[in-house]
Amino acid sequence: MTILDKIVLKKREEIGKSKAHSIIQLEEGETFHRECYSLRDFMLDPNRTGIIAEFKRASPSKGIINNKVDVAEVTQAYAAAGASALSVLTDQSFFGGSKRDLQAARRANEIPILRKDFMLDEYQIVEAKALGADIILLIAAILSPQEIKALARLSKNLGLSVLLEVHNKEELDRSLCDDLDAVGVNNRNLADFSVSLEHSYNLLKLIPDQFLKISESGISHPKTIMELKEAGFNGFLIGENFMKEEDPGLAIRSFISELKF
Repeated sequence: MTILDKIVLKKREEIGKSKAHSIIQLEEGETFHRECYSLRDFMLDPNRTGIIAEFKRASPSKGIINNKVDVAEVTQAYAAAGASALSVLTDQSFFGGSKRDLQAARRANEIPILRKDFMLDEYQIVEAKALGADIILLIAAILSPQEIKALARLSKNLGLSVLLEVHNKEELDRSLCDDLDAVGVNNRNLADFSVSLEHSYNLLKLIPDQFLKISESGISHPKTIMELKEAGFNGFLIGENFMKEEDPGLAIRSFISELKF
């Protein structure tokens, strides 16, 4: 059984417990009725960098990355430095995240926030909106084409942007649908967590131009972003590169100061 298989099994168990709170309760929350920030608008804003900066306390492959920093402070620093969007892990069992982290980031920021989690059920989509997310992630490796279409349609109906994550051509070909806003190529193999930027370059031209094109994971140098942007990518999801530092805010400012578009 791969790490991904274990995550999905645990996630289904967690979803069952979460459903003790009804959909009606989620819809009654104040944050549920806010208008979401547009991923496309912020990603294509020439005054921003295209970086989706991630707040991630831990990972299955690295263990604890940084559990000593405050989510509001770090995400505010990301936004101030020029990030186009934020990614906040809400999976606790494998990534040390929490729903409270997303809520704290929402209160502190006025740019789009991605709920980074393993989305398997419509309940999680409604919950994401209630928590204050603007973007949800659909991982092709754990969802059928029918599930992707249904979850993407619900997300669009709620005003959320949808980022589809793929790892190879087969996942891309079977998963595209009109309700997606962006396609992200994960350079990390979720089965063994190895990383290769070749995944991004191999799939770039296969992604239809109607979608934003995002390269995810394994980006640790400004030169890599410049090369990916020149190739045709609109966005770049970066997590551990900033979070592994004692001061992630300082790390992103230093990183962005070296970008030359």
